[in-house]
Amino acid sequence: MLRRQFVVSATAAAVLPAAPEEPQTIVYRNAGGCQIRADVFGAPADGRKPAAVWIHGGALISGSRKLPPNSRLLRSLLDTGFAVVSIDYRLAPETKLPGIIEDVQDAFRWIRANAGTLHIAPDRVAVCGGSAGGYLTLMTGFCVKPRPKALVSYWGYGDIAGSWYSRPDPFYLQQPAVSREEALAAVGGAPISDPPPKNSRGRFYLYCRQRGIWPKEVAGHDPDTEDRWFERYCPVRNVTRGYPPTMLVHGTRDTDVPYDQSRIMADRLRQAGVRHQLVTVPEGAHGIGNIAPEEQERIYRNAAKFLMERV
Repeated sequence: MLRRQFVVSATAAAVLPAAPEEPQTIVYRNAGGCQIRADVFGAPADGRKPAAVWIHGGALISGSRKLPPNSRLLRSLLDTGFAVVSIDYRLAPETKLPGIIEDVQDAFRWIRANAGTLHIAPDRVAVCGGSAGGYLTLMTGFCVKPRPKALVSYWGYGDIAGSWYSRPDPFYLQQPAVSREEALAAVGGAPISDPPPKNSRGRFYLYCRQRGIWPKEVAGHDPDTEDRWFERYCPVRNVTRGYPPTMLVHGTRDTDVPYDQSRIMADRLRQAGVRHQLVTVPEGAHGIGNIAPEEQERIYRNAAKFLMERV
């Protein structure tokens, strides 16, 4: 079950018949010998399109930019008129959270600097992402300048220091315990941004959730003793009136990221007077792959429309 959830959160990928052309793959950053890439879909031969930046999930530990070309998510964005830029970033625990955020910020600087070559309108950029990518999407609402025009967080979260992440998780405790030795064997020492298809990095994630140490392992700091350090890395603590319009999509049966994470973020957006929508998916699991395909497609297309109306 863990593997299924991990794959769904990382790709948001359900299948549609039509498929776009292969993406253009570009190295946008070299950090400590780690080449970090972006895939660009749907860029026109001339003219300029608005861009939707996709940020993958995987608990900041796994996953990659590689979107299946026939995913509902990708197809909905392309059909709505976006060029899609799907980015990698260095993964934890080899790279800690500040370095990951630097990669995301650099991706947006790269998009603006190369907007002409990419045939992207630099002032018409929106962002969406799933799970940990939803978290990073919400981070871009205040850590990227200029701010994106609009955001969609799919089953994401605005708080990385709370008890849901910093205490042993009841759902993951139902699975056989992962030892520290096994967890460390699943990851490495050198920076990595695009893990090989067959890897066991999910075991490290399971270990973190069973022990309630994800913030310590990913951020390198302890929320129990260093709560103030987490201030600049928790979107829910950084919402102001100028935060971009935001849609939050979340299933009520999510066993990986609690539905409450999106509800709490929606409350904070409301308090700050930010335009937002909370799309509740009744009985939806993490990644909503358990709901009817036509309902998934409706959600993705409505989200793409939400973004296009604001760029």
